[in-house]
Amino acid sequence: MKPELIVILLILVGFALLEMLFTNFFRKPGQTRSDAIVEIASTLSVSVISQPIALAGGFAVAAWLAPDAAGMLEAWPILAVLGLFLIFDDMTQYWWHRLSHTVPWLYNLHRPHHNAPYLSIRVVYRNNLFYYLFMPGLWFSGALIYLGGGWVYAGYIIVKMAVIYGAHSDVRWDEQLYKIKWLSPVMWVVERTISTPATHSAHHGKHAADGITNYKGNFGNLLFFWDVLFVTAKITRRYPAEMGVENLPDTSVAEQLLWPFVSSKQTETAVLENRS
Repeated sequence: MKPELIVILLILVGFALLEMLFTNFFRKPGQTRSDAIVEIASTLSVSVISQPIALAGGFAVAAWLAPDAAGMLEAWPILAVLGLFLIFDDMTQYWWHRLSHTVPWLYNLHRPHHNAPYLSIRVVYRNNLFYYLFMPGLWFSGALIYLGGGWVYAGYIIVKMAVIYGAHSDVRWDEQLYKIKWLSPVMWVVERTISTPATHSAHHGKHAADGITNYKGNFGNLLFFWDVLFVTAKITRRYPAEMGVENLPDTSVAEQLLWPFVSSKQTETAVLENRS
């Protein structure tokens, strides 16, 4: 296993341990047996199948289109290569995420992520089995690795996943920092730069009328800055009382994981009416 993957796994386990100690990792409010099945299946799928295939696919396509360009980024300054990953991986993931809340068929791939009535490290990879396979940012990352950016990607992906894990975890690392008055200017910058538990939990809120939830915004993954730049940011420094999906019928484990091969007319109609 590559060193960066080991580090990412340790960070993931670290947040899981924190949730075991300070929240309740195994018994989240409102969870069912189906939630655990979806989370285990989707996490294993993205780790073993979807993400490796997408990265390898991007690598292969780049090699086919530009056979003489292999390694060209190795001589570039680190900040320039990092900028490429921020644009072609993180910014494209912002737009993929945003489209997933706009285009009904994409929302069916993403809905499992929001179906959980809680926020947790457990839901980070909770999506339809095809969601990550089609994610443009992963294909672009594979292409950039072929072009010689792998040495930057190794560090970039560690930082990115640490931020994403921290934003999804219900161990709210930002909550106490907001209470320290002299840190307020620092947190003002932080919450407009990276995703935090407060900004991301607003995206997972269940009720749009609660004054906190921003279901049609706060899409950022590593950088919350994209929400600020593209005017989809809502910052309240508060956390929704309820998480989940409003005004949609229940859906089965099979439909969450295997749509469009498993689908119900009731869900299709409700998604079109409520989320498009």
